[in-house]
Amino acid sequence: MKLDSKYFDSVRVRKDPEKGTPETGPKCDWKGCGNPGQHRAPRTRGVEGQYYLFCLDHIREFNASYNYFEGWSNDEVAAYQKESVIGHRPTWKTGANAWAHGTRHSMTDAPGTKRRANDPHDFFAWRASKAPEEPQGRRSLKPLERKALETLNLEVTATRQEIKTRFKEQVKLHHPDLHGGDKRSEDKLREIIQAYNYLKQAGLV
Repeated sequence: MKLDSKYFDSVRVRKDPEKGTPETGPKCDWKGCGNPGQHRAPRTRGVEGQYYLFCLDHIREFNASYNYFEGWSNDEVAAYQKESVIGHRPTWKTGANAWAHGTRHSMTDAPGTKRRANDPHDFFAWRASKAPEEPQGRRSLKPLERKALETLNLEVTATRQEIKTRFKEQVKLHHPDLHGGDKRSEDKLREIIQAYNYLKQAGLV
């Protein structure tokens, strides 16, 4: 649009008595002052984005008397200043997090119960249902562990007590004294003892 057009000349700016005219700007909010308000001042603590507009003389007077911590005790002021160093965000010791120090709980946790992983989409339950079933409380066995159980004539699902009982039975059964010093009984007894010791080292006994 050309500046000398008839349409430009017909444009009028609506005057707002609260904000003043375009030439002078908004008026000073100080009671009884009619000077332009060109300097912002906060209204009160906790009200962000809202300001008073004062002229130069009154903004100086306002700043001289303004106290952000008005009504606070010394302890409250000290705590605020300490938290301002970290931006008023919660912090924890190195190596800790919301789960470790107990401020965050799973949605399914009840007070006083052991905390479980937060699994809103039941992913862990789905994965567990797809995994092959294993004896409860027993990890998957290594080949040598399976062979040691076979030496004792036991299934892979044998419990600690079953292993101990079978070991005692096999020792009595193959003891050389019962077989007149038979070499085969000695070798078998050696295999049984080695198998039991291996299972013991593996934590299965």
